[in-house]
Amino acid sequence: MSIRILTDSASDFTAAEKQELHIEVLPLTTVFPDGEYRDGVDLTPEQFFERLIEEEEIPTTSQVSPAAFQASFADALEAGDDVVYIALSSKLSGTFQSACIARSMFTPEQQERLHLVDSLHVCIAEQLLVRTAVTLRDEGCSAADIAQSVERLKSRVKLVALLDTLEYLKKGGRISATAAVAGTLLSIKPVITVREGLVDVIGKARGSKNGHNMIVKFVEESGGIDERFPFALAYSGLSDRMLMKYWEDNKHILSTVPEKPMVTTIGSIIGTHVGPGAIALAFFAK
Repeated sequence: MSIRILTDSASDFTAAEKQELHIEVLPLTTVFPDGEYRDGVDLTPEQFFERLIEEEEIPTTSQVSPAAFQASFADALEAGDDVVYIALSSKLSGTFQSACIARSMFTPEQQERLHLVDSLHVCIAEQLLVRTAVTLRDEGCSAADIAQSVERLKSRVKLVALLDTLEYLKKGGRISATAAVAGTLLSIKPVITVREGLVDVIGKARGSKNGHNMIVKFVEESGGIDERFPFALAYSGLSDRMLMKYWEDNKHILSTVPEKPMVTTIGSIIGTHVGPGAIALAFFAK
């Protein structure tokens, strides 16, 4: 018997990372006028942002279905594996609920081997929890212990992002129109986080430099970065130039700076809601 770590594509793992970490990723779906595309399967981040910039109509996204989870769970159980599924926030998507519905279709004995964790996060914050689960699996922990540890640790994971605009979050229904209008005044760049599973605008900066300062302030107010755990950077769009400039300017927020930080390209699911030009940092707070 082994432990199968399962997540969804909102965590933005690359194909190489999935293979390296031995995890399974179920894709959400991005819907353009000409059809549906499985995130990370039919549509790469680069292809998505090329289309997003060109298209007049912003695409929509669709959750993973209960049937997809049922098939994945059944395959794992048949192989004799226990499952730990770490989901994007249930307050932002119905994907976690789909997993719960699928789990209920199995016998009580089988359900005991299917462990579901609502990360209350998205993107690289969700990814950090998956990476933590992988580490615990490789250390020999049981599926139940892994799920309990992730549940305990998830409140320490912090995500902060500087967006180019709030327009995409507004159109996707993730924030109110009032908040979006306030963010567009005077070329303001919004700084957001995820609190208790929901997107929260925590500041409005005039220009990227002030936005970078607000990110550093958020890190400091969160208690600093616990460097015993992984941390990650991410960007949306076709270039990481802005993110790399941020990193070079703000290495001092870590006492031990990795020569090559973990950088993720935001995919179509989160990219639909944040748009191009976003940079983000996720970490475990001390």
